[in-house]
Order: sequence, then C-alpha cells, then structure tokens
Amino acid sequence: MASVFMRIFNLICMMLLIGHWSGCLQFLVPMLQGFPPNSWVAINELQEAFWLEQYSWALFKAMSHMLCIGYGRFPPQSLTDMWLTMLSMISGATCYALFLGHATNLIQSLDSSRRQYREKVKQVEEYMAYRKLPREMRQRITEYFEHRYQGKFFDEELILGELSEKLREDVINYNCRSLVASVPFFANADSNFVSDVVTKLRYEVFQPGDIIIKEGTIGNKMYFIQEGIVDIVMANGEVATSLSDGSYFGEICLLTNARRVASVRAETYCNLFSLSVDHFNAVLDQYPLMRRTMESVAAERLNKIGKNPNLVAHREDDTTSEGNTINAVVNALAAEAEHVSLSDDSVARLSERSLGLALQPLQAASCRMAGVALPGLGVAAALPRPKSEHDFSSAQAQQPPLSTAGAAFHKSDAGIAP
Repeated sequence: MASVFMRIFNLICMMLLIGHWSGCLQFLVPMLQGFPPNSWVAINELQEAFWLEQYSWALFKAMSHMLCIGYGRFPPQSLTDMWLTMLSMISGATCYALFLGHATNLIQSLDSSRRQYREKVKQVEEYMAYRKLPREMRQRITEYFEHRYQGKFFDEELILGELSEKLREDVINYNCRSLVASVPFFANADSNFVSDVVTKLRYEVFQPGDIIIKEGTIGNKMYFIQEGIVDIVMANGEVATSLSDGSYFGEICLLTNARRVASVRAETYCNLFSLSVDHFNAVLDQYPLMRRTMESVAAERLNKIGKNPNLVAHREDDTTSEGNTINAVVNALAAEAEHVSLSDDSVARLSERSLGLALQPLQAASCRMAGVALPGLGVAAALPRPKSEHDFSSAQAQQPPLSTAGAAFHKSDAGIAP
C-alpha cells in the first residue's frame, strides 16, 4: 500500500514540477522582452510587484493552461503569449493523460487478487447461465466460491512451485500452523514427521450436507479438520459420533486396505486438509512408530462404531511376521556366505535349502491372507535336488506325481544354481 501511494505522490509532484517550469517560462519570456504593454505582466501591472506575487500569478496562469480550464485572468494579447499558452496546454494535456493512465494502473494493481476473483466469479456465472443450471445449484456454487476464496483468488500451486524446496516447506508449515496446533496427533509427533505430512496436504472445502466419505467405497485419502464439524454416519442412518477442529478421519481403510466402514457427512462448512494414500504410505513407512499409533487409534474407532478392531491388528501381525522372516533369511545367507567356503554344488544345495525353507512360510502366509491353501507344499520343499539331467529324469520317474504348486516351485529352484 505504501509503495502504491508513493508512486501516486511522485506522479503528482512531477506534474507540479512541470507546472512550476511552465509558470517560470510564462514570466521569463515577457521579462526578456522588457515587459511590452500587451504582455500579461504589463496588463496585470506586475512589473514592480513583489516576487511572490509575480510567481503566484505566473503559476496560476500556467496551471490554468495545463488543466484546460481557462487562460488565466486575461486571454493572450500577443503572438508570444499565444504560443506560450499553446505550449502550456499541450504539456498539461500530456501530463493529465499520463496521470490518469498511471493512477488507473496503480489502482488496478492495488488489489489484483480481488480483481482476479471477480473475473473468476463472472466466468463461473456465465458458465452456469450457459449450462442452464438450477437456481439452487447456482446458489451453492456461489456460496462455495465465497467461502473457499474469501474474495481473493490466488494460484497457490503456481506460486509455491516457483519457490525453492526449503522456502516452500517453510511457507507451507507457516500456513498450516493452526492445523498443527489444533491436532493433538501432530502436537506430540516428531517435527520431521509433521513437516513431511503438511507438505503433502491438499486444502479442500465442503458445504453443509456434503458426503465427504461414503460407506463401502474404496478409500484413497484421509482428512484433517482445520475448521468445522463432521458426523460419522452408520449404514442405518444413525450418527455414531461427531468430530470437530483438530480431529482426523479416513485413516482406517488406508491402514487395512479395506473399504470405508462408515460415511462422513459435513455438518457445517468444513475446511479440511486431505492426504492421499500414496503420500500416506510413503510417510508412515519412514516413521513406523507413528503407524502403530494411528493403528491403535483406528482400532479404538472401529470398536466404537461396532466393527471388528482386529482388522488393523491382523494386518500389522502379517506384515511384521513376513518382514521378520525375510530379514532372517537374508541374515542367514549372508553369514553362511561370509564364513563358509563351499564348492559350487554345495552352495547351490545350500541356497536351495535356505530358500525352500524361507519361501514355505511366505507362501503359507500369503495363502492364509488370500484364504487359499497350498497342497503338497511340504512334499515339494522336501524333495532332493538331482545332480544332473539324467538323475533328474530318474528322480521324476521314481517320485509320485506332485501338485501344480509343488512342480512350479521345484522348477524355479533349478534356475537358482549357478
């Protein structure tokens, strides 16, 4: 604001300076001519007047010419006065046009975001008229824009995209400071975790009555409430509970990879921040302690709305057991390869035996999660490895026929040997 007003002030001062030069020129020319009787100085009897009076009349005459409101006290009586009058009028018209142009430009740039908002609203109104939308829908769209942008329109993604990564992170953290302060989950979390989360949030606005989450749908994001009240609605239409500022919801299906267990309806205007499932998993993979915290909260919420809270626990146990099995296999292979020097054939047998033992619980765990049994897995894992193609043929002739899963497993082992 101060910069804009200073530019306008400088423009006015420039016009006054040009008027001062024109007034001095109006008095200088008659003075160089010796104040002829038909000059405006002689007509006004200012030859022997005080200098301040002479300057005042000269400035008045020049400003009258520049503003095109008259010729002063008397019109020009000589050819010299006429040319001086035309010169003053031309300079005054030029300054007047420059002043109007600069002033208009400064006023428009004074609040460009509000001007862009008005243009956006005008464009939306033309679109609604073109599509002949119902009056109620038009009213809801207009109220949405008023609440979402608050009379100012910014392309925030473009602005933040032009900043450096550190500066963009600082700006986002400052913009989300009220959210971080109102969410107890963030208040007790690691600052690095909070920074990683808020930089991936997306601002969204919902109107009263909007269904934010619909029961039975596949979840692809969770929400943090910055301002507003939402209701957790069950399938029978009953409201299980309500959430307000600082709460979050929608994390259950992201943790369990299941469908939405309840619907969420906006009770008032809600300002929310959403976190997509990809960003959710990427952040929690780096902070397993925060994942366990969210899983415990999700289990409590499932119990509150009458759902099975073991959905989260089963997924956690399966993930932990699989990870422990893989880590044990990798550590065993690394230790045996480092401290034991074996022949190529012995290494092949060792790799086959270790991988066979490791893959058996992994396949069993996968089938248990999918609800499918692996018949004949133990028989396939216990088969000895033939040493040559001849032995392999004879072994096939001697062994009883195996299941499809066991044969496929034995065939993949043949390609592991170096």
